[in-house]
Formats: sequence, structure tokens, C-alpha cells
Amino acid sequence: MDGFNVRHLVLAVALGSCIGSALAATSNDFVDKAAAGGIAEVEASRMALEKSASADVKEFANMMITDHSKANDELAALAKKYDIEVPDSTTLTKQAKEKILDMRDESFDAAYADNQVKAHEEAIELFKKEANTVTDDRVKGATELKGFAQKMLPALEKHLGMAKTLQAAHPGK
Repeated sequence: MDGFNVRHLVLAVALGSCIGSALAATSNDFVDKAAAGGIAEVEASRMALEKSASADVKEFANMMITDHSKANDELAALAKKYDIEVPDSTTLTKQAKEKILDMRDESFDAAYADNQVKAHEEAIELFKKEANTVTDDRVKGATELKGFAQKMLPALEKHLGMAKTLQAAHPGK
């Protein structure tokens, strides 16, 4: 695998790696960050299906595509219900492409596993902050988004555990 292909994976995951870096102060902030992370998970996993020859990586990638696509759809429906603008996938993909990480020394599988661990750790941080916020009924959809975050946390924590297992099976340099 050449460094160019690994960069494409990293581009998709890089956006997901950025979530959780700031507090979700408003519903829009949480929706933006959760949508960005979810789309990055799906795109990185699609690339893993194309680039990896490892059965465990492909199995994990398929689960990420299924689970995060479902969560993305649910989040989009909540956002639409409360007129919260969600960046479209084209915008998010463009943002991901602007973030380049140099991982030429790592294999694709190791890079994917490492980034899945980091992305899920940051997603859990973001979702915990939203799940533990004091809701303000004046903020559109605040209660429902808090409930969404609470509902998604167990799946994200399960994904993190699986990503760590994958990381142990595919160590980088």
C-alpha cells in the first residue's frame, strides 16, 4: 500500500479525530461535531473495505458503516425536526481532505485501527458532555439531543473496545 492511499484513509478519519476538542455549548455545536465524526467513520470504513485484506478489519469496518450510518440518519432526522442545520457530507468530506496526516510509516490496517481508537475516544467525550448537559427548554431539540447522546454512548463504548482489540492485532511502528 502506498502512502497516498493511506493518506486518503487518514483524511476521512482526521475529521472524526477532531470531535470532542471543545464543549458542545449549543445543540448546533453538538450536531455539527457528531455529524462530522459520523460521516468520517463511514468514509474511513468504506476505504478500509477497499484497502484492507484483513478479515477482522473488514468485519469491523462493515459494523462501523452500518452502525454509524444508522446513527447519522437518526441525528439528521432530529436536526431536521428542530430546524438545526447539519453540514452536508460534501462539505464534511471537503473539510476532511483539508486535514492531512503523514502516516507513511504505518500499514493501512494499523493506521485505521489507531485512528478508530482515537476517533471513538473523542466521540465518547463529546457524547458524554452532551448526555450530561443541563437541558434548556429554550434551545431547540436540547432534550432530544441529550437523549440521543445517552442512547448512543453504550454503542460508542463497545466500538472503542473493539477498536482497541483491532489495534492490538494490528500494531503500528
